[in-house]
Amino acid sequence: MRGEYKVPGGKLVAADVTVTDGVLSAVSISGDFFLDPDDALELIDAALVGQPADARVAQLTAAIEAALDESVTLVGFSPEAIAIAVRRALGHASSWRDLTFELIHEAPQLPVLHVALDQVLAEELAAGRRGPTLRFWEWVDPAVVIGSFQSLRNEVDPEGADRHGVTVVRRISGGGAMFMEAGNCITFSLVVPASLVDGLTFEQSYAFLDDWVLGALADVGVTAAYAGLNDIASPAGKLAGAAQKRLVGGAVLHHVTMAYDIDADKMLEVLRIGREKLSDKGTTSAKKRVDPVRSQTGLPRTEVIDAFKKHFRSRYDVVDGALRPAEVERAEELVATKFGTQEWLARVP
Repeated sequence: MRGEYKVPGGKLVAADVTVTDGVLSAVSISGDFFLDPDDALELIDAALVGQPADARVAQLTAAIEAALDESVTLVGFSPEAIAIAVRRALGHASSWRDLTFELIHEAPQLPVLHVALDQVLAEELAAGRRGPTLRFWEWVDPAVVIGSFQSLRNEVDPEGADRHGVTVVRRISGGGAMFMEAGNCITFSLVVPASLVDGLTFEQSYAFLDDWVLGALADVGVTAAYAGLNDIASPAGKLAGAAQKRLVGGAVLHHVTMAYDIDADKMLEVLRIGREKLSDKGTTSAKKRVDPVRSQTGLPRTEVIDAFKKHFRSRYDVVDGALRPAEVERAEELVATKFGTQEWLARVP
């Protein structure tokens, strides 16, 4: 059996394994990584032989680390990356190649319906009624979407929100507030099975699920890299932030909001954030727009989104999709009973 794992920002690791009587009886690790000395590869293979076929990533990683001393140098990969590739070979984890994604990009919806749809599509995947999905958001009404655990009064200035007609909604994932006007940012949600991030920590899964985004940005002329836990940044500043929620039943919801052309003055009037935080988003002055994607690409927002779709299709198996009537109906029900209620919005006052 064969499994592969591409380290975000690093190299490809492949594992060919044979299982006999519930243990690894033969292992061959390969890839485009760098390893010194050469014979350390034999030590890695030998360390994995005899390991249980149901061993977790931590157990496999420990076995590899125990076999290597300080004289061994691994470049572009790690013992943990090898363990993840082995888990995939054993069928405990899936890879991008195993999945067919449905790509959805529909007419504008209310922001509160978008956060409800995120929950619905993740639940549908967990129930086996929907496959992996990439969904781009479109909306008309300006909004602030706050993280599941953020304090409403600490994040949003109600007078500023009322003055600018900004609605406030709360999503099910953690992370920070998103200031969203139609045309000022690019937002998309990715729903995948938990098997795709099997063995990855939360920190690793963020970069892993957004590796394609870095490639898409490169296609439109933006050099970007992952920064910290959940930020995508270029030399000119922060471009985007990601948030994630893992649902019972085996679904992972991962969404990204990317600054295209934000009115920084208005954002400061609506969000209770200081200039230090604003500077992290690509500007040091409130008297300008936060427009890293627009200024660095020179492209209209629609063309940037088209480039993202094209890049995603070039890497993965993708079919065009659409929201199903039952999914929209369920989302509307959640708006009425959860996401559109004051109880949910002020769950953290």
